[in-house]
Amino acid sequence: MPHHATYEAFGGDASLIKAYEHWSVLIRPKQATLGAMVLVAHADVTSYGALPAEAYAELAAVVPDIEAALAKTFSPQKMNYLMLMMVDPHVHYHVLPRYEAAKAFEGVEVTDTGWPGPPDLKNQTPEHVANAAREVLMGAWPKG
Repeated sequence: MPHHATYEAFGGDASLIKAYEHWSVLIRPKQATLGAMVLVAHADVTSYGALPAEAYAELAAVVPDIEAALAKTFSPQKMNYLMLMMVDPHVHYHVLPRYEAAKAFEGVEVTDTGWPGPPDLKNQTPEHVANAAREVLMGAWPKG
């Protein structure tokens, strides 16, 4: 698993939902939307084009797993995958489930404040929401 700065910036092992050979799926500590995750490449590279071919191929399994777990738990209307790499330099995607209506979870009403436009990355929920979402997603993750 990676232990580069980007992996650690999103909580490292404490945020891990699922590790694959070339990617790790982490809960996004700052939940811009309910169930927001970060998909971090293991390769210590800062350019998408520098990933090994096997990492691209593995996305064909990782992305359906992400979407299946979210469908089973939070039922988003849409999915956004953002690859920005402006602050955290290693290859990663912000995985943002999108919701037309507010969702009640762990005693908090979570609103997708950017809907129906671009996601509002400054939107945040209390820390316990991310921790609980991680546990729920881990339990719903496809086996195999």
